[in-house]
Amino acid sequence: MIGLVVSVRIKPERREEFLRVVEEDSRGSREDEPGCLRFDVLQDSQDSDHYYFYEIYRDEDAVAAHRQARHYQPWSAFVASGGLQVPAEATRCQTLFPADDAWR
Repeated sequence: MIGLVVSVRIKPERREEFLRVVEEDSRGSREDEPGCLRFDVLQDSQDSDHYYFYEIYRDEDAVAAHRQARHYQPWSAFVASGGLQVPAEATRCQTLFPADDAWR
């Protein structure tokens, strides 16, 4: 399993757009991607412009498929159009608990 924790800081004037595209990406990932086991969006309790994505994928092929999915495209366009204050920071993790076979 591959875990990703992504930190994003959005421009406040783009919040409504961000929430729309990230909900579409999160929902589509969970519902339409067999290799995406989790995609949570969290908001920092101290900074309303700082968000975290918690994502779990079966393998590298699932990560690649996510980036090609139709629901990912609005998120990609949001980033490309300057919706973030700074570039997103992604941390790649290895899942420990639950064990890999518990995700199946």
